[in-house]
Amino acid sequence: MARFPVGMIILIIITALIFLGLAHRALDRLKLSDRGALLVIAAMIVGSFIDIPISGGRYPVSLNVGGFIVPVALAGYLLFTAGTGRERSRALLAALVVGAAVYLLGSVAMRGLPEPGGRFEVLDALWLYPLVAGIVGYLAGRSRRGSFIAATLGLLLYEIGHYIWLVRSGAPAARIALGGAGLFDAIVIAGFFALLLAEVIGETRERLAGGPSSRDRAPELLQALRKPGQDRELDGEKHE
Repeated sequence: MARFPVGMIILIIITALIFLGLAHRALDRLKLSDRGALLVIAAMIVGSFIDIPISGGRYPVSLNVGGFIVPVALAGYLLFTAGTGRERSRALLAALVVGAAVYLLGSVAMRGLPEPGGRFEVLDALWLYPLVAGIVGYLAGRSRRGSFIAATLGLLLYEIGHYIWLVRSGAPAARIALGGAGLFDAIVIAGFFALLLAEVIGETRERLAGGPSSRDRAPELLQALRKPGQDRELDGEKHE
């Protein structure tokens, strides 16, 4: 019996949370409406079955729509709606840090260890890589947007780097689907885990501080923290 993909299970759980109204705060911080989030999830699920070939030769490569194109497009949207240039730069730098961390984990720390559980036979790479990506993504990205961008783009950068390594090292010929197979699960796990860490820890810190502070913060950042459509509501209240 085939194993149901972990990424699909997580996306279905997230969909249920959205329908139950339990994800509003996180979506607001991501500047996503419920409908927009559901469209992204639907695009990822449907797109996970679609691979777009972009080159042939010794190492044919294709882009998986749900595991590569949609996450990159979502990360691009989150970068565009980020509050400040500093937050954008931090998110992109954090993605590089995540990519480097996963590379070091795979090529140095786990080299030669038995698969799938590694030395301690507790956690295989399917979970270890995205969990590390989520933790490093949160620590480096800091904000909810930055954490999600860092975790997802970091894993994709690692996969691209792995493809380049295959080409340059002359490894046996193989077909590479960027964003497909296990990477789709890893992207979903990493992005969800990074966002969960940012939401739980960020919410805890805000409550301990008596709520989010607007003092000494750039107007662009405060505007980016508002939920979709809130700017129009505030403008309407000013004119009443």
